[in-house]
Order: sequence, then C-alpha cells, then structure tokens
Amino acid sequence: MRFLTPALAALAALAIPIIVLYMLRLRRREVPVSSTMLWQRLMQDREANMPWQRLRRNLLLLLQLLILSALVIALMRPYLPVPSVASGSVALLIDASASMNASDMPGERTRFEVAQEEARRLIGELAAGEVMTVVTAGPAPQVLTPPTSDRAALREAVNRAQPSQASADWEAALALAAASIAGRENASIVIVSDGGLPPDIPPLPGDVRYVRVGERGENLAISALAVRPLEGVPQLFAAVTNYGPADTEAILSIAVDGTLQTAERITVPAGGTTDLTFGELPLGTGVIRAQVELPAGSASEDYLPLDDVAYAVFAPPISGDVLLVTDGNIFLEQVFASLPNLEAFRVAPGELPARDFDLIVLDGWLPDPLPETNLLIIDPTGTNSLFVVGDTFENTRFLRQANDPILSFVDFRTVAVREARGVQAAGWAQSLVESEGGPLLLAGTVGGRRVAIIPFDLRASDLPLRIDFPILLANLIDWYAPAQAFDASQGLSPGDPLVIRPRPLTTQYRITLPDGSVERFPAASETLTFTQTGQVGVYGVELLEGLDIQLEAAFAVNLFSDGESSILPSEAIALGGAQIRETGAVDDLGQRELWPWLAVAALAVLLTEWWVYHRGSTMSRRERDERSEEGRKRPGLLYFGRRQ
Repeated sequence: MRFLTPALAALAALAIPIIVLYMLRLRRREVPVSSTMLWQRLMQDREANMPWQRLRRNLLLLLQLLILSALVIALMRPYLPVPSVASGSVALLIDASASMNASDMPGERTRFEVAQEEARRLIGELAAGEVMTVVTAGPAPQVLTPPTSDRAALREAVNRAQPSQASADWEAALALAAASIAGRENASIVIVSDGGLPPDIPPLPGDVRYVRVGERGENLAISALAVRPLEGVPQLFAAVTNYGPADTEAILSIAVDGTLQTAERITVPAGGTTDLTFGELPLGTGVIRAQVELPAGSASEDYLPLDDVAYAVFAPPISGDVLLVTDGNIFLEQVFASLPNLEAFRVAPGELPARDFDLIVLDGWLPDPLPETNLLIIDPTGTNSLFVVGDTFENTRFLRQANDPILSFVDFRTVAVREARGVQAAGWAQSLVESEGGPLLLAGTVGGRRVAIIPFDLRASDLPLRIDFPILLANLIDWYAPAQAFDASQGLSPGDPLVIRPRPLTTQYRITLPDGSVERFPAASETLTFTQTGQVGVYGVELLEGLDIQLEAAFAVNLFSDGESSILPSEAIALGGAQIRETGAVDDLGQRELWPWLAVAALAVLLTEWWVYHRGSTMSRRERDERSEEGRKRPGLLYFGRRQ
C-alpha cells in the first residue's frame, strides 16, 4: 500500500492532547462513610487534588484514538496500484447511440448503464496528476467535462449522461475526443461501446482502446412502415426484421388513431425480413401505430424495445386550383399541366371567373383591382396599388441572386433576357434576382397573400428553354400555397431536421413532442428548421395566427436503422484501417484509493464511541439514583465524593 499525501501523517500528533486531557480529567465517585469526622481530613488530602493522574485503561480513549488513526490514514490517501485500461491524459468516449438501450446485461440492465459503471471504474483508477475528458457519442456529441483530475466532477458528468434514440455521429465525437488530448503526453482515447463504428474513420492521435459492453444479439425490429393512397384508400406496408440467430414467431399489431385495426401472427426467419401489406384502412386514417411483440411464453428474446414500435402519418395529397390568365403562353401551360397535385384552368385576358383560386397567374395583363389571392405576375403592364412599373431597360446583365428557397437549384447567372420592365415594390417585396438595370424577380407577402413578379416577357428570354424554369415554378408553388406545412411523407429518422413553412399571417409554431412537452417558435422568417427530433414517435404541429389555429398536422420519427437494430456487439472496431480489439486491463497502472473505506470505518467507530459514552452516563445516573434511595432507607449513612 502506498500514500499520495504521506506528509499528513504528522496529524497523528493530535493523539497527544487527547491523552493529556484524559490524564487531567478529574473523575469522582460516591463513597459511603460512617462519620462526618472524615470530611476535614479528606479535604486536606493534597494528593487527591494533584492535576496529573495515572493513565488508566479507558474504552472511550481507545475508541477516540482509533477514530483519529482512521481519519489521519484517510487524509494520507492510501492506494493500491492496480492494472488499468489507460493512464495519463485520457479521453473517455461513451457510446450513447440507440443500440445502447438494449437490456441484455445481467440484472436486465441496459448497455448504457453498464457503460456508465465502466466509466466510473476507469475514473476510480486515475492516478495522481492524471486528467480525463468525458465525451458522449450521440447524434450531437457532447463534451460533458473538460480535462480535469477532479474525480467527483467526472463521476457527476458520467451520472448525468443519457442514451439517445438515434445513431451516433462518430466522426464528430472522435474529433472532440482527439481535440481534448491534443498536445498532451501519454495521451489515450478509451471508447466504451458495443461497436458498430463506421469503417472509414481516419487514424486518431494517442493510443485507442476499446472497452466492449453488450452480450447478446437477439432483436426483432419494425424496419419499415409506410402508408400510401391506392385508388383513394390508404394502404399500409410494414416490414419486420429478425436480427437474431434463430427463427422467431411474433405478433404484429396495427392500430389506427388509437383503435386496434388488426393483429397477425408471423414467423420471421433468422437474419431475414417478413413483409406485410394491409389494405382498406379507414378513409379517415390519421396516425398509424405498428408494434411487434413476442407471444406469451415465447422462448425467444427481444433485447431492444426501442425499435419494436413504429408510426406512420397518412397525409393524402392536397390539390390546388390555379388560374392561368394568358393569351396562349405554351410554356406556362405545359409546366402547370405537369406539376403534381395541381388543377390548372386557363382563360384569356378579360373578366376573371367568379370562383376562388389558390393561385392566379397573370401573364402580360393586370385586372383592376388585383384579386385578393396569391398572385404570380409576369410582364406587368401598369402601375397598381402594390407596385409601380417604370421604363423598360435592356441592361439585364446578371449581378446577384439571393439565397432563398424559391431559387433552390435555380441559376440565373446565364439566363438571357432581352428587356425587362423597371418595377418598384418598396416595403413588401424582396428582389431575389438583380441585374444591372433592375430586379428580374421579386417576391413578398402583402395583405395576407403572397405575390411574385417576373418583370419580363418569358418569350423575350431563354428561361423557358432551361431546366431552371420548371424548377423555379415548382419552388414558387411550394412557396405560394404548399399542400402541407412540411414534407415528411417518407418519415424522419431521429435527429433529422424538418423545414416547416408558414402560411400567410402565421405568427407562431406550436410543436408537441412525443413525450408530451410543447415547444413554441415565433414565425420570424420564411421557414422554420425544426431540429429537436431526437425522440421516436409522433410530433404534432400547429400553425397559429394569434391564438387561432390555422393548420394542424403531424409527422412521425422512427429508428429504421440496421446499424442500431443489429445489436450483436463487435469484438473489434476499425479505426484508420486497423482493427482494435477489445481490451481489458493492460500494463498501465492505476490507483485504487482506500480513503472512502477508512472514512466509513471512522464513522462506525464514532457511532460506537457515542453509544459507549451514552451507556456509561446512563449507568452512572442509575447508580446515583439507587444509592440515594438506599440513603433514604438508612439515614445514618452519608456519602462523600472522592476522586478516582
């Protein structure tokens, strides 16, 4: 046994004043005497009043010296050298991916709980002067604590770590771990994981060691779930995959909007997938929940419950009505006829139909007043309440284009425009494409409607001949009146971002997460990129105008990851083209400190000392009471106190 702070052994000198206090202590006992004649002689007994007494055997003194000894040795921080996985400057990387939720460890503990236990063991083996950084590898890796030798802070960081429900971003996590030990001597990275790292990770600085957690690989998972309309009726496709080594019987149940629709008993081959199709779901189908579970009494195992449930949201396509007001622009007619989920009507310039349209395209003609709906104005002919039309300009050389969703995958740099009209729409429109003579595309929201302006005749340019033209119109359709606030028809994986588009006059987004918590975001920009999709389940989305709900929708997040559902732990991981096998204790030496046990022993002795003292005081009072009672019975007998 060795000591980290042996100089504190000098505190053992505190035993001297304890012993001295016991030698100075005056202890008197009651002694019966037969006559008062002895009082005067006893008062003159100088020897009895001497301050120094012979030290006698005393249990309290022995216990107090034991307490002091235990505390002094604890302060000296004794330790035993033990084999350790790593030493020096250590970056501890804990796998927090979805597979770490598997409960195949002894006592039905999860792999992440065992990983935390391994991390605490490694922290306890740190030697004096060694430092450690704790990093979790999840979809968004986190540095839980910077390099420190404070074991309490390290343990607290490990204890507050939580597993995620998504795949880990290993490249980012390993980059954080490598940065924490950069420039340090005797540096090492310890990865506590069940394996499954991508094979193309580059080499890392320092020694890399792999501590494996996980024992079994049996797991059933819903690997796909999708719903599509078939002749107007929702049809569901589901796939169940068996990642275990033996064929497994299971029950797949389908619930629609909280009501059980069907349940089927299936057999999934080992390492294979069983596909199922469910037709004729209710027309009003909204949220579909699929769950796979083992039958009662099954001898099979399913260690990862996270992928046993999947969700799908049925959102049938919503069509929009578009009115083309043109004298025969074949380019516009062809593009709008090819765009999905749109029904286009064409009329010649003149009086507009009385019915409402989601979008009106005005090509080379403007009514007075302008319709109160979304507008696409091409080659405007005159000034109106929304904008001012100036002179025609021919200097249409490209200057810049904005970074806007309307221009996604559209490049105006080489578009040739013969001439354009000068349009000014101050206060509500943004110039998305700018030329030397003026804007070539403007868009904005005014009066609760969306208006875009192309200030030139399409036939006076080569834009309709480019692939950019249908892409531009498709982007404009999404911006004008999107069929839905977002596109999540294929579903999302945990951690995937979702772009949510507001409607005119939307002031706030309200999103309900699967755990019931609610997040609110102001509609301060054209779109909202929602990134808090780390939970598996159904998210509710509401678009608000003040306190009123404009739109309600939902989307589903599912695991659907072979890498996470295949939970068989790996015996080695690949880093920089090399295979790093599981490591146990190696030649490095750590320190297992013993002071916590000594502190507990000191506390136990302290409680014993308190009990002995309390018991002795109680017995003394009992003796005095008994003697007083005897004195009352024998009045001729007096008691006199004498030192002992």
